Amino acid sequence: MFKFFFNYLIVVAVVISALSCSNRNNRPVIKFSGDSSSIIIKNIDEASLLQVKNAYQAKSDTLNLISVLIKPGELDSIQDELEVTGKVKILGDSLVFNPDQPFIKGKDYLVQSYIGVKFATIGNLITSSAKHNLQPQKQTLKR
Repeated sequence: MFKFFFNYLIVVAVVISALSCSNRNNRPVIKFSGDSSSIIIKNIDEASLLQVKNAYQAKSDTLNLISVLIKPGELDSIQDELEVTGKVKILGDSLVFNPDQPFIKGKDYLVQSYIGVKFATIGNLITSSAKHNLQPQKQTLKR
């Protein structure tokens, strides 16, 4: 009886450790397109993509899926981050942000998105390191 329980305990421990130590990175990838005229968000999981498509169909003109900000340079007199306006389109399994004005060469752009962001993982809940609010995925891109 004890031997059976011990074997069962080892199997459960191995399964839990295998599931909790996954090396997969499921975060969406944010990058410039090949010609740097738009920003593409790829690798969106299916559930998040479905939510984005439903929200986009409901109100595509007022939906703020991503925000793109121009980061000020060290020599800029105004140290405010300026928002870049543009349109978002869904193409297949990706989101494409096309700015109203072209991106400026040599500038840094901060892209923030809540697409595919999870509140907390099981590991965060066990270790009590879960945040109280959602943190956006942030990516700095240099044109």
